[in-house]
Amino acid sequence: MNLSNRSRLAIAAVTLGLLAAACGGDDSSSDTETATTTATAAPTASTAAAGGDAVALSTTSLGDVLTSGGKTLYIFTPDDGATPTCVDACATAWPPLAADGAAVAGDGIDADDLTTVARPDGSMQVAYYGWPLYFYANDAAPGDVTGQGVGGKWWVIGADGTPIES
Repeated sequence: MNLSNRSRLAIAAVTLGLLAAACGGDDSSSDTETATTTATAAPTASTAAAGGDAVALSTTSLGDVLTSGGKTLYIFTPDDGATPTCVDACATAWPPLAADGAAVAGDGIDADDLTTVARPDGSMQVAYYGWPLYFYANDAAPGDVTGQGVGGKWWVIGADGTPIES
């Protein structure tokens, strides 16, 4: 069967939507979720360390929110106690902001509010006010906030460390 580009794009969008719903649907976001994403839609985990992209404050349609490399950062409310719980297939749709050293504070961010936390696989992830930070694979351009409110558990975060739930 020969699929048109439009059909392929529609299939990829539906697949990513299902994955996003699965990651936001319950407090367990680990090993049982699977999905396929397109290479162009899913960013890899980005590094914010010495020489890497800084965590900064940027203006979006939701107000001033945390970004890295221009891309919006999100928190996952089940990450209680600064323990990242979005792993495996969930982390494909919601790549963590990886740390290879100390996190770097950019414009509008106090370095004292940035930390790193250990992920279940032993890698390190940047956290802000204790919240592990993630990107959203469907955010294609700087300023996109398409992950806002997904599953009622994914939110952008403001400079004061409070999730913006609007």
